[in-house]
Amino acid sequence: MKIGLVILGVGRWGVHFVRNFLHHPSVNIIGIVDPSESNLDNCKTKFDLDPQTILTTQWETIRENKNINAVVVVTPASTHYSLIADALSLGYHVLSEKPLTLDPSECAALTQLAQQQKRILFVDHTYLFHPVVNKGAEIIRAQSLGELRYGYASRTHLGPVRQDVDALWDLAIHDLAIFNYWLDETPIFVQAQGTTWLQSGLADVVWATVTYPSGFKAYLHWCWLNTDKQRRLSIVGTKGTLIFDEMSSNEPLVLQHGYFQDPYIPTGVAKEIIPVEKGEPLKNVCDHFIESIQTQRVESRASGQVATDLVKILKGLNNSLQQDGKLIDVLDYS
Repeated sequence: MKIGLVILGVGRWGVHFVRNFLHHPSVNIIGIVDPSESNLDNCKTKFDLDPQTILTTQWETIRENKNINAVVVVTPASTHYSLIADALSLGYHVLSEKPLTLDPSECAALTQLAQQQKRILFVDHTYLFHPVVNKGAEIIRAQSLGELRYGYASRTHLGPVRQDVDALWDLAIHDLAIFNYWLDETPIFVQAQGTTWLQSGLADVVWATVTYPSGFKAYLHWCWLNTDKQRRLSIVGTKGTLIFDEMSSNEPLVLQHGYFQDPYIPTGVAKEIIPVEKGEPLKNVCDHFIESIQTQRVESRASGQVATDLVKILKGLNNSLQQDGKLIDVLDYS
């Protein structure tokens, strides 16, 4: 029996969920909800939807449809809590776009509600299902880098400019999720500073430092006002540096070997291109969501706990940003 699915939100990111679930053998898309009639019309035309697929601008008109088993929430983060809480209360499994909510206490409440309802709450931390990121985790856990020193990341482009959140809330969660996954740690201290040019109160560029319990520090740069498009993340160790460069289609994952031999002589310097299997990260997310429903096992990379931890970090960074770089103890949000 196929899983009856409703997708809430078919904007720039939501349409990709439609594309993936339309081709999933275990899914039947019952309906699509979006406040924009234009988005619904575009979706209907682009994907040649079954005439029986319900297209509506109001969740209320479809929320109690007896054929629904699961809901995908791809709406602005400020709307997540009420929509997800409603869906879980109705007995539906939920796949939510990141961040789960904008408040860690709400994330924790939704995680607890899913457990009470015995339903899957699955959060789309897409990069944690990226073949390159998964391969990188294997390399780090094999201690190929030696003792880990520090990390750095840059995520920049000329737009898209959001009007509901700043560059921090828009971009940071990707790099934070990867660092947390690779290190198997979550930061305890964070700092952030930014600058605003385009919209009052919404930082266009943010620089941040996050410190982990092990003492490892990551230095991060996010900006949507920079024509130098970068999506690059690295971890430096005593034996080399692991580099994930998403903009390099031929060499997305590189292990740059090298270390010092006394007195400070560079030794063993060599570039190793790491082979990685191809695969669309979002398709992996969708497949794992359906598998989680079928097996009733929570996928750790997409769990409510991981989502809550990430929102705690974002809230800490946001508070630091508002206080011009004040050091924030993330544990205060526990």
